[in-house]
Amino acid sequence: MVTTKRTTRRTPAAEDETSAQPEVDPDQQPATLDDCRRCPLWANATQGVPGAGPRRAPIMMVGEQPGDKEDLQGLPFVGPAGALLDDALVEAGVGRKEVYVTNAVKHFKWTPRGKRRMHKTPAQREVDACHYWLDRELESVGAHVIVALGATALRAVLEDPKSRLQDAIGKVIEHGGRLVIATYHPSFALRAPDPETRHRAYAAIVAALQDARKLSQRHR
Repeated sequence: MVTTKRTTRRTPAAEDETSAQPEVDPDQQPATLDDCRRCPLWANATQGVPGAGPRRAPIMMVGEQPGDKEDLQGLPFVGPAGALLDDALVEAGVGRKEVYVTNAVKHFKWTPRGKRRMHKTPAQREVDACHYWLDRELESVGAHVIVALGATALRAVLEDPKSRLQDAIGKVIEHGGRLVIATYHPSFALRAPDPETRHRAYAAIVAALQDARKLSQRHR
């Protein structure tokens, strides 16, 4: 299991101090997230956030990256997006114990806004660097069904930076001996500009989880 140790929160002031020239070694093969220097995101994150869930889960859900709360707690999907995802799992009839949850990128990328740390989309090179960890999770968990939550997750899972979320929603994609289902990230459903879009995005997440459950049951 991937372990982390650092718990001191990185503040906007700290970000300014440490972001200039962080140590980076893209060819590194670290044993733990604490040691990872494959991209510069480690420098401004509180800690790396590994995946969580049963090691032989039939379903793996992959998001984009940890958020502020995840960065502080060292656990994936414990913030508002995680709460919405929990609701969707219940509505879809999927137990949290049936799924392993992780992110394509393991360190929180953020930009300061006053005293707050605001999410910043990781660059493709950062997604590529962190595939080192995702590969190991895919192998160790052995889930047959992968749910990609959002565009970044889809590109990471398919290892294709040109993948488009809108082209993949509603389809089952075979990749690497696994079945991939794409849907919106829960944060999109939370931040959508109007109630209709929020409802539609949430319904799509529930539908994707229902499809994942059916596919995983067939594979057992």
